[in-house]
Amino acid sequence: MWVYYVWILLSVVMFGGNFALNDVYRKQRGSGLKISMEAACIGALAGCAALLVSGGFTLACTPFTLLMATCAALDAIAFTFCSFRALDYVNLSLFSLFAMLGGMALPFLQGILFYGEGFTIAKGVSVLFICIALICTVERGSRKKGTVYYIGVFLLNGTAGVLSKLFTESDLPKTSVTEYSVWVAIVSIVLSGGAWIALALLERHRGCAEVVTGKVRLRSCGVCALNGVVNKLANLLLVFALVHVDASVQYPMVTGGTMIVSTVLSCFGSRKPSKREILSVALAFVGMLSLFIIPV
Repeated sequence: MWVYYVWILLSVVMFGGNFALNDVYRKQRGSGLKISMEAACIGALAGCAALLVSGGFTLACTPFTLLMATCAALDAIAFTFCSFRALDYVNLSLFSLFAMLGGMALPFLQGILFYGEGFTIAKGVSVLFICIALICTVERGSRKKGTVYYIGVFLLNGTAGVLSKLFTESDLPKTSVTEYSVWVAIVSIVLSGGAWIALALLERHRGCAEVVTGKVRLRSCGVCALNGVVNKLANLLLVFALVHVDASVQYPMVTGGTMIVSTVLSCFGSRKPSKREILSVALAFVGMLSLFIIPV
């Protein structure tokens, strides 16, 4: 059983780098709709290649798998766009608050309300500490103009976990978890790639095509590809673990763990973690620990 918790912790480390990579790409290329579609397409291409290699290049399909993959791909593409736009208007701490709180709350409630996962004292204490930790990260100075985007980040990040749980728990004919993840990537390539081509042609028709040097484009493509591989493999690990670990346990772990990893990574950057951020990490760690040390 402990191997599944190791998978969750490994995915947490990988997710910790996703926020940073997204922000690097946004600073290099901007946050418009076409740029978001380009990032989603490149990331999905690289992620799809990594998933095919890890799955031995096998690929089956069922109607249910394709339906769920389409829903998950649309959610991922929309999340990419909202992430870029939210970071234009709000500070990173507020963005992280809504992303991680949504990623925890929706699957947590889904598991308890619809899949019979018991609400224990350990889960309640864990969620309480993580919510307090997330609130501690909020800083003044964010602009109200970005509200629609970080609400979108909250809902879309949570929906990703909800869709994963629906797929793993369904009794309908479906493929393996790896093949499902590949189909999510394939559908993402088709949808985001098609949107990117359409928007690029529209820009060219209007005579306002983006001017980017080859060096910047190559660097940004590398960031997208790395981000796509890390994200797809991390999500794959979570879906595997979700078969054996309750969503109401897994997603608080992911939320608290990602906060810890993000803060540790920030120690190596130009912006060192503040006392408030260190406090939030300590609270998140206590919240995660409660899942294992509280017996009920």
